[in-house]
Amino acid sequence: EGRMKGGEGCTAVRKTFAHVPSLIGAMEAEEVGVEHLLRDINDPTVSTVANLVKAKLSGLSTLTEKLVEMKDYLTAVSEGRMKANSDIIANMQAIVNLLPNLNVEELVRSMLVKNNDMHMVIYLSALIRCVIALHDLVLNKIAYNDEEGDGFGEVKDKKKDSGEEKKEEESGNDKKKNGKGADAKNKST
Repeated sequence: EGRMKGGEGCTAVRKTFAHVPSLIGAMEAEEVGVEHLLRDINDPTVSTVANLVKAKLSGLSTLTEKLVEMKDYLTAVSEGRMKANSDIIANMQAIVNLLPNLNVEELVRSMLVKNNDMHMVIYLSALIRCVIALHDLVLNKIAYNDEEGDGFGEVKDKKKDSGEEKKEEESGNDKKKNGKGADAKNKST
């Protein structure tokens, strides 16, 4: 509410909200990009060794392509077929300087240890997932058997009792039949 100056009267101020219809759209290229990103989203706990190897092979093949391209450029410059570009050569120098020196024994050993640690974590994760899945399977089987009466519950005992009663009835019927047959033999003699 607001009041006017001058004190003569009050006027109420009402705020109303109008719904403005809106639509959020995207170009086809953006939709394709989002779909591609959503397709590649996966559960980080479910990573297979095959996917890791595939990613490493893809990275190594791209690295090989780029190194061959750099070699071809440097060969063309040294033979005089292309002019030397100082920016490209400076970038190549920076790339080469950032490469690790694999001739140092400590670096090689630390890389192997880190690699082994990562693979151990992947192996243990897969093993734990397998054990949990087997545990869930056993629990499911126990629950199913309890529902069906093959478990250790009372339902199983009732089935046994009804089975025993049927057997007793059948054996009783057999005795009666045998008894009637015996009576018939006795009467005939």
